[in-house]
Amino acid sequence: MQKRYSVVFHPSSEVIATIKAMKDFLKSKINWYNSCNSVAHITICEIEINESQLENFKKKLAKICDAFAPFMVHLNDFGAYENSGAFFIKPNKESKDSLKPIMKKIQETLKPLKIKSDDPHISIGRRLTPENLEIASQLFTTIDVEFLCDAIILREFDPKVKQFFVIETIPFGSNPEPEFVQASLF
Repeated sequence: MQKRYSVVFHPSSEVIATIKAMKDFLKSKINWYNSCNSVAHITICEIEINESQLENFKKKLAKICDAFAPFMVHLNDFGAYENSGAFFIKPNKESKDSLKPIMKKIQETLKPLKIKSDDPHISIGRRLTPENLEIASQLFTTIDVEFLCDAIILREFDPKVKQFFVIETIPFGSNPEPEFVQASLF
């Protein structure tokens, strides 16, 4: 049976709580909106695979993550994709430069993908009307939080509640892959 999975970065529980409070505040102003109930995350990719492929999928992710070392992610600005009605929190340049190569490596390894993200961010709201996007940008003008990125999260989509739930945390191993070195016989 085909199932939908996503691979994401989760911020710390403190940052998740901060973002939940922001989403709840926005919901109190504009009522229900897309992603108002989703747990804060940075999407890497989504994939649909047969349930029987899941263990192999997890092994691939564990192998990739073993080479990554933990790093701090600093979130300090807001942004919007006006064409899709998304309002989000952006990482600073240094954090973005650390996240992108990991995202790319995971995406290349797990092809074919249903969805992939090339721009790391944490959504506050998606598919907002232009009016609600404007309200969000007026409500939220400053942010300055950070978290230690030391794992990726594998989530499975539950079609009944229309949300993803965590099925596995795959830690970074800080074991860089050895470079191939051509040895000389003489």
